[in-house]
Amino acid sequence: MVFSSPFFLFYFLPVTLVLTFLFRRFRLRNTVLLLLSVFFYVFGEGELILVMFGSITVNYYFGRWIGRNKTKKPIAVAVTVNLIILIIYKYTGFIVENINVLLHAFTSFQFKPVHIKLPVGISFYTFHAISYLIDVYRGKNEPQKSYVDLALYICLFPQLVAGPIIRYKDVAHQLAGRILTSSLFQRGIERFIIGLAKKCIIANSMGMVVDQIFKVDAHDLSSGAAWFAMFCYALQLYFDFSGYSDMAIGLGKMLGFTFLENFRFPYKAKSIREFWQRWHISLSNWFRDYLYIPLGGNRVSSRRVYINLVIVFFLTGLWHGASWNFVIWGMLHGTFMVIERLGFEKFLQKIPAVFQHAYALFVVLVSWVFFRSENLDVSLAWIRAMFSFRTTGMEAGSMLNKEVVFVFITGVIMAFNGFNFILGRVVRFLDTITANTGNVHLVFRNVRVAFLLLVFFYSTLIVAAGSYNPFIYFRF
Repeated sequence: MVFSSPFFLFYFLPVTLVLTFLFRRFRLRNTVLLLLSVFFYVFGEGELILVMFGSITVNYYFGRWIGRNKTKKPIAVAVTVNLIILIIYKYTGFIVENINVLLHAFTSFQFKPVHIKLPVGISFYTFHAISYLIDVYRGKNEPQKSYVDLALYICLFPQLVAGPIIRYKDVAHQLAGRILTSSLFQRGIERFIIGLAKKCIIANSMGMVVDQIFKVDAHDLSSGAAWFAMFCYALQLYFDFSGYSDMAIGLGKMLGFTFLENFRFPYKAKSIREFWQRWHISLSNWFRDYLYIPLGGNRVSSRRVYINLVIVFFLTGLWHGASWNFVIWGMLHGTFMVIERLGFEKFLQKIPAVFQHAYALFVVLVSWVFFRSENLDVSLAWIRAMFSFRTTGMEAGSMLNKEVVFVFITGVIMAFNGFNFILGRVVRFLDTITANTGNVHLVFRNVRVAFLLLVFFYSTLIVAAGSYNPFIYFRF
């Protein structure tokens, strides 16, 4: 089930909100919310719910074991078991495929290809479980005594299948007690509508352009068309994933939870280091807290810091998918992180900001080629098309119409926080020319509400027409 589907918007969500407010007793509310989350997952994944509840069950007992015995053995066993489950379902086929490539060089023997159905969201709920176990081991939280509460933390439907990655220490107190308020609920609705609009209006529109261009062989593209496709893909990916995160955060608020932000206008970054402080923040924080710092972080020698960065970004790429494309994507970012630490970031700070932005955006756009392409051969063909400066072949102009141009420009402005900047300037200007600033802010609040209602209505029309597709991060 996806948030931008008719069943979710018109049936599941209203029923969930009604039941949430009907069951006032806190423990009963958690149970009801858990059952709803189970239904949400079963609706799309069926019997694969057993994998998730197997993970929840073993981690419930692992948490109790670690709470009683905070030595290295229990936590090592617990994390290893979680990683083994993830590897089996997500990476077995990839491992066998690469073993066969090596065997081909020496023998005719080959293992049969392995195809294991990937449970949606397994990367996310595995990291949730590991977060819980490590937080208990570190003494930040006591082991969860309630199986229902632990299960709810791991499979709460707003963040179950595509994040953001919620660290246990950040929500443990909310599982034990939270207050639903009208203001929180209102902010949740607004955030959900914004996320829905990002997905339906911008991400899907840009996605159709990208899909059409990627159907053309890279050798038949002009360089302009190849670059335009990657700009459109950058917008599609950002508004698709940040849209999902907005919807998840909004749903959380409607249910009484407060989740941390996952995006802060990443394309405004002036370096790759800053990009990762703004992009998929929950994943960055997870790797920082549970891998980079335990490896030594910045407290070790410079050489070791560089090795730590390479390890983190290698695993970041691999976490996204069982493909060398994702590994290369992660390693590209890791390489530029090392280059910046070697002194390039100091050089960047001395040049005009526009060149800093251009550098970061250039690296990100080129790396997105590996993220979008089906395999390494396609990626390299697209890289050649982008840098061949070829003027023959399919032109970007063939994909342009009024709707594409409007959505593209709107997406660029939103991605760089342009609308908030403009509105802020307008409000401040009106405040300076009128004595009754209260009326100014009241008018803007009313305009905002009217605009959100209009956007929601248009988004639901798109959903009702069946013009939606799954969120990109569902496959991770």
